[in-house]
Amino acid sequence: MLLPRGRFLAVMGRSGSGKSTMLNCAAGLDRPTEGTVTIGGTNVAALGERDRTRLRRDRVGFVFQELNLLPALSVRENVALPLLLAEEHGRNRTRERDPLRCADRALALVGLEERAEARPAQLSGGQRQRVAVARALVTAPAVVLADEPTGALDPVTAHEVLDLLRRTVTAHGPAVLMVTHDPAAAAAADRTVFLAAGRITATLEHPSPAEVLRELARW
Repeated sequence: MLLPRGRFLAVMGRSGSGKSTMLNCAAGLDRPTEGTVTIGGTNVAALGERDRTRLRRDRVGFVFQELNLLPALSVRENVALPLLLAEEHGRNRTRERDPLRCADRALALVGLEERAEARPAQLSGGQRQRVAVARALVTAPAVVLADEPTGALDPVTAHEVLDLLRRTVTAHGPAVLMVTHDPAAAAAADRTVFLAAGRITATLEHPSPAEVLRELARW
């Protein structure tokens, strides 16, 4: 399965269908039993642990339902954290890679530059999810992996976050691989694939929510 930059792929399937395993393989956390995972031409499974960690840090962004924002840090510091950790592992700082400058640019992309000094607890659920998206984008990754990014949000806020991911793909070019149970979320993608027992059983291009629901009804 090919996922070029600038494309948005949604993955749906029942519990145990292999969605989480797919994300873990894409991130280099698990090794695939068949086939290969490549990011920017690099075979992830062929790398040693240190190089896989570096690839995740530099080329992959993560957005999770749980968000994993650190409550003691400001919004700006939470977004800058991947770059700050990279510095601890030997990456040299440049003006263009200054973590706080990059965090401010990422926050501007998601419309939260004015909340940079706030703590996560001072934000709404939708704003916290936008912070998580900004953190995923701060390293200018090749791919963003999103695990149920709208699962804990109300429909209006979920639509805002999906629109943000859609605009991110269009304007800034990363690929997005999103696991979701929500037909409306799946319909925001360019393509939706359905998994069962670790295999793709169906694919829809630019689906509507009704088309996603019809496919789900076949399971």
